Amino acid sequence: MYRIDFNKLRFLIVDDNPHMRRILRTLLHSFGTREVYEAEDGATALEMYSHYSPDILITDWEMPIFDGLELAQMIRQPEAKGNPYAPIIMLTAHSEKRRVTLARDAGVTEFLAKPISSKGLYQRILNVVASPRPFIRTRNYFGPDRRRNTTAGYIGPERRHGGEADIIQQPSLLDKARVNT
Repeated sequence: MYRIDFNKLRFLIVDDNPHMRRILRTLLHSFGTREVYEAEDGATALEMYSHYSPDILITDWEMPIFDGLELAQMIRQPEAKGNPYAPIIMLTAHSEKRRVTLARDAGVTEFLAKPISSKGLYQRILNVVASPRPFIRTRNYFGPDRRRNTTAGYIGPERRHGGEADIIQQPSLLDKARVNT
């Protein structure tokens, strides 16, 4: 188990609901975070993302101008400004399998259904900091490895077949945020 110094991490919260932004900001502050930026729509978030270079992005799905799914897709584009490897945590009240799959395929790192809890948010942040998945670049996808089961001997129906894929190990946020004891 790792202890994370949240004060060393920079967050961008994106949600059109000011009450939800306040809840998220309060939770992040209670974890020890001091640097929290906020945006109320996808367009503002994209500008702030390239300007502030947050370590972690927490975004709602449904927002004006463009939504969290479109925001994730824009961040994961090779020509995008900012860090395309930053973890993206998607929040939504709609947690159907279809939506989870769409978010995963857009490059979202973690998914959290509303209503959120402090434990759920903390766990998602811990996952992206302490156990980052490698990034995959294929002809049709760039983002965190979509597979949770990476056992080499796996031969099930979901096994990736053919095609070239580059596996990219990005620097871990754990190096930045680990508490030295």
